[in-house]
Amino acid sequence: MDYVIEMLGIRKEFPGIVANDDITLQVKKGEIHALLGENGAGKSTLMNVLFGLYQPEKGEIRVRGEKANIKGPNDANQLGIGMVHQHFMLVDTFTVTENIILGSEPSKLGKVDIKKAEKEVKEISDRYGLKVDPRSKIRDISVGMQQRVEILKTLYRGADILILDEPTAVLTPQEIKELIEIMRTLVKEGKSIILITHKLKEIMEVCDRCTVIRKGKGIGTVDVAGTNPTELASLMVGREVSFSTEKTPAHPKENVLAVKDLIVKDARKVDMVKGLNLEVKAGEIVGIAGVDGNGQSELIEAITGLKKSESGVIQLNGKSIMNLKPRKVTEAGVSHIPQDRHKYGLVLDFPIGENMVLQTYYQKPYSKNTVMNFKTIYNKARDLIKEYDVRTPSEYTPARALSGGNQQKAIIGREVDRSPDLIIAAQPTRGLDVGAIEFIHKKLIEERDKGRAVLLLSFELDEIMNLSDRIAVMFDGQVVAEVKPEETSEQELGLLMAGSKQEKAGDA
Repeated sequence: MDYVIEMLGIRKEFPGIVANDDITLQVKKGEIHALLGENGAGKSTLMNVLFGLYQPEKGEIRVRGEKANIKGPNDANQLGIGMVHQHFMLVDTFTVTENIILGSEPSKLGKVDIKKAEKEVKEISDRYGLKVDPRSKIRDISVGMQQRVEILKTLYRGADILILDEPTAVLTPQEIKELIEIMRTLVKEGKSIILITHKLKEIMEVCDRCTVIRKGKGIGTVDVAGTNPTELASLMVGREVSFSTEKTPAHPKENVLAVKDLIVKDARKVDMVKGLNLEVKAGEIVGIAGVDGNGQSELIEAITGLKKSESGVIQLNGKSIMNLKPRKVTEAGVSHIPQDRHKYGLVLDFPIGENMVLQTYYQKPYSKNTVMNFKTIYNKARDLIKEYDVRTPSEYTPARALSGGNQQKAIIGREVDRSPDLIIAAQPTRGLDVGAIEFIHKKLIEERDKGRAVLLLSFELDEIMNLSDRIAVMFDGQVVAEVKPEETSEQELGLLMAGSKQEKAGDA
């Protein structure tokens, strides 16, 4: 059997944790090979070993049958291995071409030949159907397009083995479809792809084989054609997982959140929320469905105090919270699970224990007369880490050392624990595995049943359908329809999200 990559008996340790314990991965030429595992199972670590970012304690790597000693990313690049990381490595103020050639600039008499580079970038982009404009600045293009730039960067350096780390975690459904087509094109051209993911639907759609790792150990490799999502899920988490969320009908009570005639502008002073009206009652989950870029982020930022509203009304329990500072909004009784956990959810260099009290560290019992009580803080953190199954070597580990899913569980633990009146959950399960998604869905329903109001923003339609008691569809900065999940379908929702009018009379 000809393998392009063989990782044999790989062991990688960090202080207090064995991230990879005797794992074997064998990838055939021209296949899309999924690497599946829970958050923190060791998937990214294994690929960072292959890419030379980490050195293994034990094991052997072979590339195209030859033993390889990969001491760093340059060695990996020379062997034709490229990696697209989950968090992109791009310079915002540079153009697409400047980012792609960074570190391997073509020069003429000591001067960078940017015209030649732009031509080469365009040729590669056209060949693989990436449709990237070589002259665009990174800050002006969408997240999906930035990811294509990262893929182009690896192709420009001659990679024929591509590692894609959670590539769909930040993409819209349309961008995911386009990425799958790009992956198919790359494989037709003779490339091999290792896809790190925990999205079972995508594995079934696009992958040839799948290697499963659980808690740092290799569980086995299966042919995707001979398996199904249920089997993959139980291999991944070691137990049966429910894909549908059990919940009783909601019993909404008094109004908690009232938004009326709200107008919010973006950084370019363009109206993104245009006279929006929305209500969320105690004891219900209201889902916001919409294609990304229709004002959802601006709405959430306005309610939570992260963005200034131009006009309108935002009330919590009948009192205005419009244009209050984020801390005042928090103290009024709002919890926020933010869409971007790194930017708004965590202080990455702080220990995870201190991140657990970011909203309350200045209050009793965590502080007295401005002096913080670290013993109480870390006792609290230990309780939350246990309750929310946050997998971390200890409460003193820096937040940035945790996997994305465990960072998210820590944020959700912190936000839910404060017993707020309103929980705003923006993309609460982005980048999470099925076991963690099941856990977080249960938590949100528990909070609803305790009488909290929950506002859910998600671009995953099955999540919106599964969790919501009412669905508000946003299009072009307004709520254009309200439907109940049991009275609609994903197809109807998709049409409403694209701006077509609701055929049914009334608000449903």
